[in-house]
Amino acid sequence: MKSLVRAFALVAGMLLCGAALGQTDPEIAASAAAAASAPAPRIDSGDTAWMLTSTLLVILMIVPGLALFYGGLARSKNMLSVLVQVFVVFSLVSVLWAVYGYSLAFSGEGHIVGGLGKLFLAGVTPATFGALPTVPEYVFLAFQGTFAAITCCLIVGSFAERIKFSAVLLFMALWFSFSYVPMAHIVWGGGLLARDGALDFAGGTVVHINAGIAALVGAYMVGKRLGFGREAFTPHSLTLTMVGASLLWVGWFGFNAGSAGAANAQAGLAFVNTVLATAAATLAWSAGEALHKGKASMLGAASGAVAGLVAVTPAAGFVGPMGGIVIGAVAGFVCIWGVGGLKRLLRADDAFDVFGVHGVGGIIGALLTGVFAAPALGGTGGTDAASFSMGAQVWIQLKSVLFTVIWSGVVSVIAYKIVDLMVGLRVTEEKEREGLDISCHGETAYSR
Repeated sequence: MKSLVRAFALVAGMLLCGAALGQTDPEIAASAAAAASAPAPRIDSGDTAWMLTSTLLVILMIVPGLALFYGGLARSKNMLSVLVQVFVVFSLVSVLWAVYGYSLAFSGEGHIVGGLGKLFLAGVTPATFGALPTVPEYVFLAFQGTFAAITCCLIVGSFAERIKFSAVLLFMALWFSFSYVPMAHIVWGGGLLARDGALDFAGGTVVHINAGIAALVGAYMVGKRLGFGREAFTPHSLTLTMVGASLLWVGWFGFNAGSAGAANAQAGLAFVNTVLATAAATLAWSAGEALHKGKASMLGAASGAVAGLVAVTPAAGFVGPMGGIVIGAVAGFVCIWGVGGLKRLLRADDAFDVFGVHGVGGIIGALLTGVFAAPALGGTGGTDAASFSMGAQVWIQLKSVLFTVIWSGVVSVIAYKIVDLMVGLRVTEEKEREGLDISCHGETAYSR
């Protein structure tokens, strides 16, 4: 326990002093020169309208999209518990993002976290701009806040049907503060991996690998559901899961195409890749399932679609459409193994296969971004086509994946342990058998 406390103190210290880990003098000089040559920020109504729409689409992904997708996968006695966890975690993270998350992620020049200059949104007004020069800062912070929220909500699917509601909220507050916020700054806020040249267009590392690792750790630390391996935990409503998956696909256009930050050609490329990679993954998963089991299921098609969406996320604005199709097809086939063979090897009760789809799919997408971003394969060459090198970029992508796995893994272990010590992670056996809807929330999804 003492080692866990020391490790947590180390992570906390890194966050608190991250703003002091600033740029070197040459970096500051280069940033100043770039700022001096950049055009003055000016609101573009088209860009602003698209970013507002994208923000709304991402919220659609979470509530109701993700909530229904997970809710359908749960047993009927636990459906409402899943819905309320997603709904309330979205609300919690949205508030924390405004209070301090945005400031630490997108202000300051630290390697690990930014600064506290925009704590409680100090200095953010209708006249200010964030990272986007044609969109008001309020719109940018709202858009990025939805990414923070959905990342935390994804983790809910791993420990569903046996965790205390209070434990969910406390864990999310800790994990958001010490894993999501630093990773957002490290990759998107000018931090360590951004300076290394890592490519992550819309969240392969920051969102999916980050959440996938937290989900896997949670599956281990919360423990298996009663009857795991002996009972069939059959989804109670695949109809709702299909509706949720469809809303995820629609909302994902805001997630990916919105990450262009403007209504431009890159947004169009990301939009097309979000269609094609998802379609390819759906076909691949269905084909693999038919070959393995003799039948292609609706759940398999929906899971394949999510796997394709996950895998193309880091690549959406950097690869060509044919590259997007290949990434989706690879993810569709590999993620079947992720939720089957790999899950059995890990012996983890990841209830809704968060790691098998989001963790594995995110790793595939992050690595293949380094391949298919190559101009010779139809990609854009990342942020600097003239100096793009496939081998070098794949190495950078691999480092970013390993960094994310380690960072999220360490923070998750410490956060779960703290929650377990403070409020406990699991409900009692009696409450778990009765179902979390009644035992934790006093209501049922369906009349009896």
